[in-house]
Amino acid sequence: MASQAIEVNREGAEVYHGAALCAEKAVELLAETNMPLGLLPLADIVEIGRLVSHATEVTAFVEDRKMKRITGVKSTELLIWVTVSYMYIDKNDHSKISFKTPTGLRRTFPVSAYGKEDDNKHDVAK
Repeated sequence: MASQAIEVNREGAEVYHGAALCAEKAVELLAETNMPLGLLPLADIVEIGRLVSHATEVTAFVEDRKMKRITGVKSTELLIWVTVSYMYIDKNDHSKISFKTPTGLRRTFPVSAYGKEDDNKHDVAK
């Protein structure tokens, strides 16, 4: 269903190509939606003891402090790759960010774990 919704909305979507431009636009998007700036580095990294993989195309519907219907992001959970489909910052406690899978599995971590040096210019807890 998420892929159908993405195709319907693709006409009005902003699409960028090239690693440098995509990284720049990802940071801009994260800043605009009050998400931690280190959340989408667009490269394989280890975050809080978990390996995270980003596909060549990452899509999501974004709102303030939320990314829904995410495609192209996977993380390891007990040595198994699981798709991350939803991430959000807790409404009542802006210091926590949660990640959910399509099966309902959810993990919560400190927002500070996903910060970048530029985060001090951007207050996630506005």
